[in-house]
Parts: sequence; structure tokens; C-alpha cells
Amino acid sequence: MKRELNITINGQPYNLFVSTHRTLLEVIRDDLDLTGTKVGCEMGECGACTVIMDGRTVNSCLVLAHEAEGCEVQTIEDLTEDGKLHPIQESFVEHGAIQCGFCTSGMIMSTKGLLEKNPNPGEDEIRSEMRGNLCRCTGYVKIVEAIEAVRDGGDK
Repeated sequence: MKRELNITINGQPYNLFVSTHRTLLEVIRDDLDLTGTKVGCEMGECGACTVIMDGRTVNSCLVLAHEAEGCEVQTIEDLTEDGKLHPIQESFVEHGAIQCGFCTSGMIMSTKGLLEKNPNPGEDEIRSEMRGNLCRCTGYVKIVEAIEAVRDGGDK
């Protein structure tokens, strides 16, 4: 059964007709062709599908699309402005925190959510916040360094 879904993604309002069993991840990737949000475990364990919904990070694979009715969602595609990377993206590149890249969009969105909540997190808080994001390449040291650098204004 399909129902109407009104949602704003990356500042763009959408009025869609979506099956009630579909996830936000499926709508983002399949209906809107925003493929920066990755399909990983589809069980909320890896964080590859992390987006920001109404100001908080969520695993979009665990959110039914209709649970996002009326919400504002931000995906990785919204971070680049006029072809210029967001400072978080730049820091990940500069610190070699991208490795294979599979986890990167989820890591970056989790970082953005963290820094919006607390612009000056300590290393323990960074590690705690990022525990929901798995890196297959075990690049955690470089990821933490990248987050610390962007927190410090790129001074690291």
C-alpha cells in the first residue's frame, strides 16, 4: 500500500507516494537518486546510512520512510557548496581518513551531528559518538584525528 509522504531533503521539499514498508534509506537512494548515503548492513549496526533528520543523526535503514513525514533530512550531498567540500570533508581527505570510502559519508554525517551538538568534543566523546559507525579499513585513528582537526579549525 502506498501513502503520500511529504518530506524535505537537503532543503528541497518532496511530495512522494511511497509504500508503507519502505525505509528512508530506500527512498533517498532509489527514489531520489541520492546515492551518497550507503547501504551497509541494513540492521543499524554499521552507520553507513547515517543522515541527519530534524537535527539528530539516524540510521536511515531503521527509519520507515513514513516516520520521516514532515521532517527535514540532510544527506552527504548537501554538504558541498558550489563544488567546494565542507570543512569536515576536507579534513577527512587531508588526514587520510577516507581509506576505501565505504563508511565515509556516514562518518562525516555523524561528525557533523556531533559538532552541531558540541563544537568542542574531547577525544573520548568523539570516540563514543563514532562507535555507531564501522570502518572496514580500521582507519579509526585517522578519523579521530580528522574530527579533532576540524574541531580545532584545521590546526592539527
